Amino acid sequence: MSDDKKPSNWQQAITGEWHGYPSLFEADGTHVGYNKVSRASEFKDGRTTYWMETDFDAFGPLMTRFDLNTRFNFGVIDSDQDRIYTGPDFIGSGRPFGMMVDSNYYSPGWNVGLRTMNHVVPDLGIQVYSSQLFEGDTMVGVFNGIYCVSQDYATNPDTQKQVEDFLLQEKKLGRKAYNLPVKNEGKFTGEFEVYNDQQELIGHNKVTIHHKPINLVHSEQTIEIEGVINRKWTAMRTRTNNSHQFHGPDMFGNGFSYGRYLYSTRHSYAESFKLWSREAVVDSNYTQVCTWQFLESQKEKYMTHGTLTWEEGDEVLGAQYVE
Repeated sequence: MSDDKKPSNWQQAITGEWHGYPSLFEADGTHVGYNKVSRASEFKDGRTTYWMETDFDAFGPLMTRFDLNTRFNFGVIDSDQDRIYTGPDFIGSGRPFGMMVDSNYYSPGWNVGLRTMNHVVPDLGIQVYSSQLFEGDTMVGVFNGIYCVSQDYATNPDTQKQVEDFLLQEKKLGRKAYNLPVKNEGKFTGEFEVYNDQQELIGHNKVTIHHKPINLVHSEQTIEIEGVINRKWTAMRTRTNNSHQFHGPDMFGNGFSYGRYLYSTRHSYAESFKLWSREAVVDSNYTQVCTWQFLESQKEKYMTHGTLTWEEGDEVLGAQYVE
């Protein structure tokens, strides 16, 4: 291979060994275990190789399905337009959008198709990972979790201790439920990068979500977006266990949560415009790392991603009394 070939921007952004403890969920959202993972995408002599070592600790049929007891080691055709996975472990491709890659590929050993999203968040020092697992269009399970990165794990005891502490924390938090504040109103704010359908960064959106609980399972939210996209929607949200619904008047749809992650689709009323989203709560302060994909006429219009921070307001569901 030519030594003149350079790694893509994404390949450079993920240099190092990544460590995580993703949770494994059945299709109905039941948490059934964990998968301790070390992985890296390495560029050498003009070629890119992705390796992954896994250690499953789960129960039920998904444990038998996914615990192959082997090191994954597969080729990648690397570029900032498409990253093509050439097997033998994974066949398919991923599309980079800055610090986030949206991949669709197939695992012969697991017999599942995967939609995997890896979002590096430098400000938080993490990578937010998820894989939705399919047979055809049927969901059979979900992996998700947070990763940290190291450059000297094999040789530095301090780094090894930091990583092990991180993994213990991830194991504790991995099955926490996706919940937004249930008693206090407030707002989420953040800035999202905006990419067009050619994966070009075309600007930024300022995102504000005004959140007001109505009762313990209902809330009213108004989403305001300013920048490349200028929109405003209000909808009532409801939650039953890990099933979420959006009841208008401006957006209608539903979602399903797996641990700390919510995957949802919302349709803008009376127009051919919808929002697909993955939102992950990554700390105890309700910080959300989000990917929002906007579709118009059933075609991708924008891919956006960013971090929302929570600013707490008044308690609106305080103690009730009968005098």
